Amino acid sequence: MIATARPLVLIAASAGLLLTTSLPVLAGAFGLREQSAEGQGASFAGVAAGAGGLGSMFWNPATMTDYAGITSSYVGSAIFPNGTIRPNPLTPTAIFGSSNGSILDGGVVSSYSAYQFNDQIWLGLSFNTPFGLQSKPGFAWAGQVYGRSARVVSYNATPSVAYKINDWISVAAGLQVEYFKARFTQALGVLPTAPSAILEGDDTSVGYTLGATLKPTAWTEFGLGFRSTVHEKVSGSLTTPLGALPVKANVNLPEEFTLGVRQRINSQWTLLGGFEWTNWSRLGIVPVTSSGVAVSEIPFKYKDGYFASLGAEYSWNPALTLRAGIAYERSPIDISNREVLLPDANRIWASVGASYRYSEKLSFDLGYSHGFVAKDNIAVVPGHPQFPTVGLPFVASVKNARFDIVSASVTYRWDNPAETIPVTQPITRKP
Repeated sequence: MIATARPLVLIAASAGLLLTTSLPVLAGAFGLREQSAEGQGASFAGVAAGAGGLGSMFWNPATMTDYAGITSSYVGSAIFPNGTIRPNPLTPTAIFGSSNGSILDGGVVSSYSAYQFNDQIWLGLSFNTPFGLQSKPGFAWAGQVYGRSARVVSYNATPSVAYKINDWISVAAGLQVEYFKARFTQALGVLPTAPSAILEGDDTSVGYTLGATLKPTAWTEFGLGFRSTVHEKVSGSLTTPLGALPVKANVNLPEEFTLGVRQRINSQWTLLGGFEWTNWSRLGIVPVTSSGVAVSEIPFKYKDGYFASLGAEYSWNPALTLRAGIAYERSPIDISNREVLLPDANRIWASVGASYRYSEKLSFDLGYSHGFVAKDNIAVVPGHPQFPTVGLPFVASVKNARFDIVSASVTYRWDNPAETIPVTQPITRKP
């Protein structure tokens, strides 16, 4: 057993780092995938099998058994989305102009710590922002009756425990404790001076994570991770010029399955693959009630989201590893439910990255992704879930949609490697 007080000291610093997050949205609907700089550099291929470094704990907590001793990783991502909503000239409110860019630049931070308690048990703690949105098409513009601004933020702390059954198999489970807050504004009329309605609220709730890794040989690792739904019972207010009403809404945030594989080919090359499913369709239409009476609704009506990725790593030398990856993401949002505050669409990711091991205790990671977002339109017309809330058609195109992400991380081992219980590699069984 490794005896030290350092794991307790790490918690406050990690939680404080999380509170610096400023949120855009870049992982289908309002999910955030930017949780690992190593994973970023390979378009998140193989993250459930450990290819995201210690940050793989976000997708699969069982991956922490790859790390001996006491290790922490701190991740920061800067996100630069681009896109303009340009109304069709025949749209009734087109004279009031295009959006100011809609999704705003932002940043996401996360942290991870793993503590090897003995040769079979690991304790982990992660702080993340799994959901977020910061959108501001504009105060006075053609689509203001459907949205002036939106902000969604979540802070998630997940203590977890992993158990190494043998050299082949590890399993893990964790408890999610998540704070969720949302604020939406929209105009109460088409004129630029129209007042706004403001819907806002927050809640803290819990969920869980599960994970497993399988290492049939020293060169092969499979991983499967699961993040449960979190049932947020949001309480807040609906404010108009007539006053404020206390309101409630049940928001069921989606669960997620992630499958990963990491296959070493030789001493230099490793291939990576991943697949992710997110149950966005569970959001449906969220009623907003006051004293048990429906006063509004949030008409998500999303479809499920999918993310498939392939990548590779090249060990240039013992200190430097290069990586790259591509991915295709099917958005839960399409022409049937796309709206002005979140004009999401299918996309292709292309990424490159590198890791530098400065010493046995210290390493650095850098990842960059460019996103090619499919050209698509917004059509809030009869049949669209948002149309009944206003009853005014809004048709527009989304121009120049793309994004760039830069992620960096530092990983540090707090203990002396010479005193660490070794993490044994699986024995290769011959047929």
